[in-house]
Amino acid sequence: MAGVTDRPFRQLCRKLGAGLVVSEMVTADTRLWNSRKSRLRLDHGGEKAPISVQIAGGDPEMMAQAARENVRRGAQIVDINMGCPAKKVCKKAAGSALLRDEKLVADILQAVVQSVSVPVTLKIRTGWCPDSRNGVNVAKMAEDSGIAALAIHGRTRACGYHGQAEFDTIAEIVSKVKIPVFANGDITSAERAREVLDYTGASAVMIGRAAQGRPWIFREIAHYLATGERLPEPTLDEVRNILLAHLGELHQFYGEVMGVRIARKHVGWYLKTLADSESFRKTFFQIESAEIQHASVHEWFERRITRGAQAA
Repeated sequence: MAGVTDRPFRQLCRKLGAGLVVSEMVTADTRLWNSRKSRLRLDHGGEKAPISVQIAGGDPEMMAQAARENVRRGAQIVDINMGCPAKKVCKKAAGSALLRDEKLVADILQAVVQSVSVPVTLKIRTGWCPDSRNGVNVAKMAEDSGIAALAIHGRTRACGYHGQAEFDTIAEIVSKVKIPVFANGDITSAERAREVLDYTGASAVMIGRAAQGRPWIFREIAHYLATGERLPEPTLDEVRNILLAHLGELHQFYGEVMGVRIARKHVGWYLKTLADSESFRKTFFQIESAEIQHASVHEWFERRITRGAQAA
């Protein structure tokens, strides 16, 4: 998820139980990598293996070149994005727009797989629109091309994130290919992860939006799948510690000005999961200092923790 799964967030998710994390999507046009945004997205310093880097584009040779360059920079898995529904990506004939052209899909997959020695994975949707669910065809092409694993979001490009994800197409794909399939879409709890795995026969689930503000969802799912028992919700004290550590990493990674801006959305997601936080969210979004952001979050949680202790 571009703008979300930066290095600080990836490292946090790994720490809290994610089995594999994937970088923010980067353009396959290496001529555009000199911008600060691209340089930060290509920064994997201190990350634990395996390092998976996601690339997007519509030109086979350009995609192959981007794959080679990412491997040279330390990528241990190259992930091809053919699932992003964003208009600005699809307008460039990339992301899920590629699902309309199966010949081009095959050319890109073959070019990338043949260009690197590391595993290549693929993210797709079930098709371009509800009347054109060609996910099974694309999955078969992916397997024939040498793709190592396939992640599938249970909506078409036309659906965006509207309506409910459907898992019948994912289950059909699982039955037609031998490579691992990761199911994705509307998996917001450990119980739902178990249901989706049982229904589809997928090898794993992939979590996206449900981790925004609740990065501990990964350990909840892992624990539930292993034991059948649900972990208790983290205490306010633990949420505070996770959030403050995340905040500090964002400030350090991006610097004072950019870090403060980017921290707003992440803190906003955490606060959305907590009752009676709307007033503080509005206040927090006005803060221009990293130091004051940190202090205000600490003070807000301290007040809530103290009130809870007194009520008990």
